[in-house]
Amino acid sequence: MRLASRVDAIEPFWVMECAKTADEIARGPLCDPARGGRPMVYLNIGEPDQTAAPAVNAAAKALLESGRTQYTAATGLPALREAIAGWYRQREGLEIDPARIVVTAGASGALQLLTMALVEPGDQWLMADPAYPCNRHFIIAAGGEARLLRTGPAERFQLDAAMVQAAWTPRTRGVLLASPSNPTGTSVPFETLQALAHTVSQHDGVLVVDEIYQALSYGDSRSALHLGDDVIVVNSFSKYFGMTGWRLGWLVLPPALVAPVERLAQNFTICPSVIAQHAALACFTPETLALCEQRRREFQARRDFIVPALNALGLTVPVMPDGAFFAWLDVRRYADDSWDFCHDLMRRAQIALTPGRDFGQADAATYARLSYASSLDPLHEAVRRLQAVLPDGPPRA
Repeated sequence: MRLASRVDAIEPFWVMECAKTADEIARGPLCDPARGGRPMVYLNIGEPDQTAAPAVNAAAKALLESGRTQYTAATGLPALREAIAGWYRQREGLEIDPARIVVTAGASGALQLLTMALVEPGDQWLMADPAYPCNRHFIIAAGGEARLLRTGPAERFQLDAAMVQAAWTPRTRGVLLASPSNPTGTSVPFETLQALAHTVSQHDGVLVVDEIYQALSYGDSRSALHLGDDVIVVNSFSKYFGMTGWRLGWLVLPPALVAPVERLAQNFTICPSVIAQHAALACFTPETLALCEQRRREFQARRDFIVPALNALGLTVPVMPDGAFFAWLDVRRYADDSWDFCHDLMRRAQIALTPGRDFGQADAATYARLSYASSLDPLHEAVRRLQAVLPDGPPRA
């Protein structure tokens, strides 16, 4: 069968390919207690260990029992759009018109709608290297070019205005960044974001900020929506609210972009999951928000344990993550390539990390991503195992 050429331009999602390997090892003798094995410690997937709040589950159950599961508008339940606007008012002091909010089938669905609305074949979009791989693939699938700009510890693995100015060409359409970022857990300081937005505006470009981890910040954090109505923000119920499998997110759009995105959504998805939408209304109760804040503090405690422990082991985390639940660690003390390092760790220590291959083209091979979305117990166990195997070091590539 002849496939569309865009399929060849999309690389495998190596995070999930490595997860398959971890699961295969977990089913084998190395992890079989009857044969002296031990369970795999999974620190590879960016999924919170605690799921949706009890009130969210109860709301979904009540909706199913009532049978009110008909389609909503393509832009989402009016009550949910209003609740999201209220959340911005409460958290950020922002007055966001609910009409600018479009509820989507996850942040991935949001980015698919955006790229179909904004990306013409040949358009160039600037992104940090490293960055979440699927974001660049949305651009590529729409016929655009995702141009990755090399960043390092000095830039907190994020773009700034000078980098964007230097890289801008006549083909450049805009900038797509994430703050905090997957895989680094680092944010763009607000002053840097202001300057970057100004540079993009001077070029009549588009700034899209992926903020799915923004509520999981551990310091001073402000939404890019403070920069004005022209900035596009992507967000999700998956991370802060623990609703990963519910596949529900949202966009905050400039007013002129709402109708075109709505037209695409009507054709692509009809509407996001009705059950997830009704359930998500319970995210904004005082009880649920208090629970989410408690969980955010738990993630911070995990970070405060694991990052110093990794540094002490020689798996240096050059920039302390200030959000999300990822540590971007340098493996060069033990291996030339993080792909080999991570696969070796699965077999020697039964620890699953994610090699950097997915996340960029410049230095990604020398880094690996650790997710501290799991509880402290597996993190302590992982450190014990690393202490046991790293003094001799895995074989270098």
